[in-house]
Amino acid sequence: MNALIEKDIQTIQSIEAVPHIMKMLSDTTGLRFICVARVTDEKWTTCAVLDGVNFDLHPGDELDISTTFCIQVKRSTQPIVIQHASKDDHYRKSEIPIMYGFESYFSFPIYTKDGHFFGTLCGLDPLPAKLETIEIQQQIKSFAELISRQIEADEKLISAESDLFDEKVAAKLRDQYIAILGHDLRTPLSALTMGVDFLKDHVTDATSQKILARMDNSATRMKRLISDVMDLTRGKMGNGMELNVKTVNNLQDMLTHTVDELSGLHPQRAIQTNIDVKGTLSCDPERIAQLLSNLLINAIVHGDPQQAIEVTATIENGLFSLSVSNGGEPIRPAVIDKLFQPFWRNESDKQTGGLGLGLFIASQITSAHDGSLTVSSDEHRTVFAFQATLGLNAIES
Repeated sequence: MNALIEKDIQTIQSIEAVPHIMKMLSDTTGLRFICVARVTDEKWTTCAVLDGVNFDLHPGDELDISTTFCIQVKRSTQPIVIQHASKDDHYRKSEIPIMYGFESYFSFPIYTKDGHFFGTLCGLDPLPAKLETIEIQQQIKSFAELISRQIEADEKLISAESDLFDEKVAAKLRDQYIAILGHDLRTPLSALTMGVDFLKDHVTDATSQKILARMDNSATRMKRLISDVMDLTRGKMGNGMELNVKTVNNLQDMLTHTVDELSGLHPQRAIQTNIDVKGTLSCDPERIAQLLSNLLINAIVHGDPQQAIEVTATIENGLFSLSVSNGGEPIRPAVIDKLFQPFWRNESDKQTGGLGLGLFIASQITSAHDGSLTVSSDEHRTVFAFQATLGLNAIES
C-alpha cells in the first residue's frame, strides 16, 4: 500500500462522524455492510467499515477494482442503487452480485475539496432492501456529501496545522537570528570599537590615525547595518517596530547631536539646520533620532554634493514636523512609490554598500508613532517630511 492511500485511510479514520454515519445508514436502509472506500483506477481500498455480515473486510484491505461497481461510479460520477439484484433487469446477469453474494447494494461518490473523486460510500446485504425511494437515496447522498465536507475540513485543518508549525519554526529561527545579531555580532564589534578607541588615544602618527579613523567609520556603519536588519526582522516579520515611549525635554539636543555626528562622518557635505523643538514631548527619542539619521544619510548618498542639505524640526499647532531636503535630480513618481519598500534600490543608484533598509525603517518608525512620512520632489529640491502629534507640553516656535 502506498503512502498516499495510507494517508487517505487515516483521513477517513480521523473523522469522528464516519462511524455514526455508517450506523445510521445501516439502521435506515437495513443493509448490514456499510463502508467508505478509496477508489482509484487500479485499487479499491477499505477506509472504514461496519460489517454485520462477516465479509471480513478491514481498513486497508483491497479488492480487485474490476470486481466492483465503484469503478463505474468513478467514471460516470453517478451513484448506483440496486434494490434486488436477482430480479433487476440490468444487474441480474452481472457477475459482481453473485461473486459477493448480495441482493441489495448502493454506491455514492465522495469528493475531495478540489472536486477530485476520492471514493465511495457504499453498502450491501445478502437480503433485498427497499432502496429505490427518493427519501432513502437523498439520505445516502447527504451522508456522502457530509463525508466529502469532512474530508475538506480535515485537509484544511492539516494545512492550517502545517502553516502554524511553519510559523512556529519561523518564529524560533527569527528569535535565534535576532539573538545572533544582538549578541554574537554586537559583542565582538563592541570589543573592536573599544580597541580602536584605545589605539586612537595612544598612536600618534598620521598614517595610523587615518587607518584607525577608517576602521572607526566602518565599525559605526556595521553597527547601523546590524540595527537596520534587527529592526527589519522585528518590524516586518515580527510584532512591529518596538518603541520605548517616554517623556523627554531634550529632543532638540538629540536631533542636533545626530546631525553633528553625521557631519563629522561626512565633512565634505554642507548641512544647514533649523532645529527649534522646545518643551516636553512624549515619544521614543532614540527612534526619532534614528529616523532623522536615516533620512539624512539618504540625502547625503543621493543628493547633489554641491548643494547643501537642509534639516528642519519645529512644533506648530501641536504638530511636530521634521524634514530633510536636498538638491539634485528629481525622483520620478514611479520610484517614489517604491522608496519605502525594504531592500529596494533604484537601478541607477550608485553602489552605496547599504542594505536599502533606511527609508523602510523610517516608515516603520513613522507608523509606530502614528505619524506621516511624505516625499515631494522637483527639479529644485527633494523633501522628506515627517509629522506626528508628540506634544504634551510643547512650546511652539
